[in-house]
Amino acid sequence: MKRLLIGLVLVVLLLVTVSCAQAKEGGSSVTVPSAPSSAPSPMVPSPSINVGASPREGVSQGGTYVADGLPGDEERMIVRTANMDLVVKDVTQTLDNIAQLATKYGGFVVSSQVSGEEQDMRGWISIRVVDDKLDQSLSEIRNLAVRVKSESTSGQDVTEQYMDLDARLNNAQATEKQYLELLNKATAVEDILKIYQSLSQVRQDIEQIKTQMLYLERTSSMSLISVSLEPEATAKPLVKAGWSALEALKSAVRGIVTFGQWLGTLAIWLLIFIPVWGTIVGIIWWRRRKKRQG
Repeated sequence: MKRLLIGLVLVVLLLVTVSCAQAKEGGSSVTVPSAPSSAPSPMVPSPSINVGASPREGVSQGGTYVADGLPGDEERMIVRTANMDLVVKDVTQTLDNIAQLATKYGGFVVSSQVSGEEQDMRGWISIRVVDDKLDQSLSEIRNLAVRVKSESTSGQDVTEQYMDLDARLNNAQATEKQYLELLNKATAVEDILKIYQSLSQVRQDIEQIKTQMLYLERTSSMSLISVSLEPEATAKPLVKAGWSALEALKSAVRGIVTFGQWLGTLAIWLLIFIPVWGTIVGIIWWRRRKKRQG
């Protein structure tokens, strides 16, 4: 009976050992899914900007901004200027014609100047015209002249400068947005005041950059033409304009009177200082006479 019990016990122990071994092998290849936990959702980090820092410092940590809508290699921003020196028949009439030409081609007169009289008159005018009308404007101005003494044109490429301003504008606007986000989250009065101060500086920079960009856009779209005018030399009269024989006579009389006044003044000075120069002359005369006697 004891042997039977011992045999049954051994069989049970053997079965238990085999079952445990199978359970370990199955656990190494199967992962039991865990129950979902109620973990909080991650918070979005706020911009890493120090209150009171400059806009460039704040934006430099945010990445690089690419300017949109900028001219490529096929469309450059060129500021073109032209200078002309002309000989014309009538200076004033030519000035008026050039001013009308500026209006005709969508431009305006920047400044003008006239000096001298009659045939000695000289003129200077500076106008702006639409850039694509520059060559046509120069051609019409040449037709107004008797002779073109000199002419020159030049251009300045401001594309890179404009692109730099556009990138700075994007950076400043991004910084402004970050400051506004900080302002919405700020609770302390001191922090709010600092953020307002920095935000005002950023907005001032934005306005300055926009003004510079607008200036480059306008100057590149409107060409500048400066023209110097002088009359024909062949039309110059033999007698200078404004000459009068009566005025010349009066001038001569005034000259004689002035010379007489100068002589009278000299005579008075000599009379007053006669003790001085008379003594000097007497001593010189006495010494010369003594030498002759000796």
